[in-house]
Amino acid sequence: MASKALEDYLKIIYKLEDNSSEKGVQTSVIAERLSISQASVSNMLKKLAERDFISYEPYYGVSLTSSGRKIALNMVRKHRILELYLVERLNYSWDEVDEEAEVLEHAISDKLANRMWDDLEQPTHDPHGSPIPSIEGELIKQDLVPLVEVPIEQKSQVVRIKNRSPEELRYLANIGLTTGVSLKIKNMAPLNGPLLVEIEDENLHAIDYRLAMALYVSKVKS
Repeated sequence: MASKALEDYLKIIYKLEDNSSEKGVQTSVIAERLSISQASVSNMLKKLAERDFISYEPYYGVSLTSSGRKIALNMVRKHRILELYLVERLNYSWDEVDEEAEVLEHAISDKLANRMWDDLEQPTHDPHGSPIPSIEGELIKQDLVPLVEVPIEQKSQVVRIKNRSPEELRYLANIGLTTGVSLKIKNMAPLNGPLLVEIEDENLHAIDYRLAMALYVSKVKS
């Protein structure tokens, strides 16, 4: 039985690997994400390496082994199923579910998670558009780009919103910017300034560049 701390570390390393172009995830990055000292992180990484959940070389970086990746993907699966279940069955809003799922993902069994998934008719994505790993630990490939990489005046559709705070998600919902809506960039300020976007060919809103980086879109065929 994996501990909560072990599961959290493996899930965080998985997410950092997914977002990093480097071969290994740096200890300092993990410490920053967890808001703890690098010494504490190093001690835990040594324990994970001893159990063959990670490959860890000081001053080089961390990467998941196949057994570590299996646990991480199972936690991601439970988390995303829980988020969708809270929205679809318990009427939570999409900005409330991450915190609840963080707690519950450690408490539910694989059997319960799979029952919830079946009850939801075996969905492939969570409320924010992130893919739900299959029971076998496989992920649907998404051919997406951040909104900031889309040319001005080219129509795109929001498919996924990655790792945003509840406040940011509430703001996006308030302006009607959710998964499935179409967007056009009307103007982009220089030096990573805000973007002026048109939502569903109607409403214009300014979006912070950092937030726009988290909006993953697909090109709309004309």
